[in-house]
Amino acid sequence: MPEINQIIQGDSIQVLNDGPEGWVDLVFADPPFNIGYLYHGYDDRRKHEDYLQFSKDWMAAVQRALKPTGSFYLAIGDDYAADLCVIARRELGLVMRNWIIWHYTFGQQTKQKFARSHTHILYFTKEAENFTFNPDAVRVASARQTTYADARANPKGKLPDDVWYLRPQETPEGWFEADSDTWNVSRVCGTFNEREGWHGCQMPMQVLDRIIRASSNPGDIVLDPFNGSGTTIVSAALLGRKYVGIDQSGEYVAYAQKRLERALQQRAQANGKPSVVPAPSADEAPSLFSDVPERRVRTETDAFGRPRVQRRRKTVKFV
Repeated sequence: MPEINQIIQGDSIQVLNDGPEGWVDLVFADPPFNIGYLYHGYDDRRKHEDYLQFSKDWMAAVQRALKPTGSFYLAIGDDYAADLCVIARRELGLVMRNWIIWHYTFGQQTKQKFARSHTHILYFTKEAENFTFNPDAVRVASARQTTYADARANPKGKLPDDVWYLRPQETPEGWFEADSDTWNVSRVCGTFNEREGWHGCQMPMQVLDRIIRASSNPGDIVLDPFNGSGTTIVSAALLGRKYVGIDQSGEYVAYAQKRLERALQQRAQANGKPSVVPAPSADEAPSLFSDVPERRVRTETDAFGRPRVQRRRKTVKFV
């Protein structure tokens, strides 16, 4: 069994298949989408058949590592969402619970089709009945409470919908708004303080916080087989879970380890407590992701290899 609370450099398929069966409580995976991103040490332009076999292999390794009560969340783009869903359900026997649509603003603009502004998050469990799900940990205020003053409203609120609607202009730094049953947080854009800069694909902390709160308990083991920028392990550690991240790039592992150590140190300093403590509130979030110069690594190109354009502030003249 891999050592807990660490980031492993290696091939996730091999690492998981070499380990025991049934030791992980929750898996979140944000694998390469096979759309030409520039990853360190990985070719994101595989042939269709090769990518599907690769996907089946790593998902089978994940299934093997999951406890019978375990849950698996898969973030994937349009191109292969349906294919990977079929593999997970029909070939591997995982039980699908939700096809979540994470909709965000700041979508990728296109010239010959509608702007893409969503990601699919497929939610599976290993078994149909016996699994962890904590509804009270992720409830939001319902319209019956905030708008209609309906006596029938559950005072605890309602479970979020399976469309996660993220609008930063409504609450640029908040997590949940009292007058809305939607989830308000943008994807992590290049200008955001949360952005690490050294990895082209970075999930927002709030996405992982919701998943980890809902489908694991304190002390459970959370696994990310494509650790990347390290958002999963940071969220897991701050929420009092154990974690294992795996990534094939030694460079990414080193950066993610520094990110985790910094987050734990900042959180501990803010509370005067040991580093593994509850996740920060909305008011504390900006300080956790402050613009620290040594972490703002800026690559020469974007995630698709295009040269970066120097941003310039426009001068507004009033007449």
